[in-house]
Amino acid sequence: MVSQTFELYLIRHGVAAEAGDNYPDDTKRPLTSDGIQKLRREVKALVALDVVFDVILTSPLVRTRQTAETLAAGFREGPPIVNVAALAPGGAYSAIIDEISKQSHRRRHIAIVGHEPGIGELAGRRIGLRRPLEFKKGAVCRIDVTSLPPTGPGQLRWFVSPRVLRKIGK
Repeated sequence: MVSQTFELYLIRHGVAAEAGDNYPDDTKRPLTSDGIQKLRREVKALVALDVVFDVILTSPLVRTRQTAETLAAGFREGPPIVNVAALAPGGAYSAIIDEISKQSHRRRHIAIVGHEPGIGELAGRRIGLRRPLEFKKGAVCRIDVTSLPPTGPGQLRWFVSPRVLRKIGK
């Protein structure tokens, strides 16, 4: 049997409005207009790097959903977006892996949009670290795994800061 590779693209949401009086409900904080503009440049970079998403899994919070929508809009064939409750802050690792695994029968390029510290913890665990990777807002990493659910650590292929992506995407 030939081993199949799954490409997991872990992405932290873009720059969002500050928490506070304007947004007392953290789940409703939107991306800023600057945050959206920066993400659009990052998507141009991903397209230039021949990145493809078959599906985008996202936390249901407004800022992550907007990030997923901005990502999808930048591709010629916008991938479907799936809300995953487990990707919200405090979601259980096992529930996230279950949701990712549901995509395995038909999708090989899976984008996952989430929050810190959860997205960094997911990345760290997927590559066998005992500590999280630190994601800046808009950062993207690619981790390849040979099975879903993963049976062992995956391989970190790349981890790119938002600043570098924006320079590529100019």
